Amino acid sequence: MEASANPFVRIAGIVTLVLGVIFVGAGATTWGMVTSQLTAEKITVPKDADMFAGKEVKGPFTAYAQAQVINKHALKGANGLTYAELGAKAKEAEAAGDKAAAEDFTKQRTTAMNGSFLRASLFTSVLAYGVSALVIGLGLLQILTGLVFMRLAKRDVA
Repeated sequence: MEASANPFVRIAGIVTLVLGVIFVGAGATTWGMVTSQLTAEKITVPKDADMFAGKEVKGPFTAYAQAQVINKHALKGANGLTYAELGAKAKEAEAAGDKAAAEDFTKQRTTAMNGSFLRASLFTSVLAYGVSALVIGLGLLQILTGLVFMRLAKRDVA
C-alpha cells in the first residue's frame, strides 16, 4: 500500500524533529557557555559553606552554594542588616548628626551592595542553567514527537 495520504504529517514530523535538534543544540551551547564563564572566574566555594565546600564553581549547584555563602558573609559584614536597612540607618544617623555612624553604615551598605551584585550574578547563572535544561528537555520531546509523526506518515493506509 502507499504511504499516508496526508503529507502534512510527514512535513510536521520533519519540522518538529529539526526544531528539536536546534533546541537541544541551543540548550547545550548555553549550558557550556555558562560553565566556561564560571570556570574562568576560578571561584572556589569557601569552607564555611553548607554544601560543596572547597569545590570549584562550575555548575548550577556550586553557583547556588557560592551565592548562599556570599549572602552569609555580606550579612555578617553588615551586622545582619540588609542594604535597604543600612540605608535607613545611615539616614537616621545623619539626621541625628552622628557623621561617624552614618559613614560606618554607608561602608557596610557598600559591602551589602557588592554582595547583592555578586549573588545576583550567580543567580543569573543558576537561572541560565535551568532555562538551558528546560530547552534541552523540550528539544528532546520535540525530537520524539517528530519521530512519531514521521512514523505515522509511513503507516499503510487501510
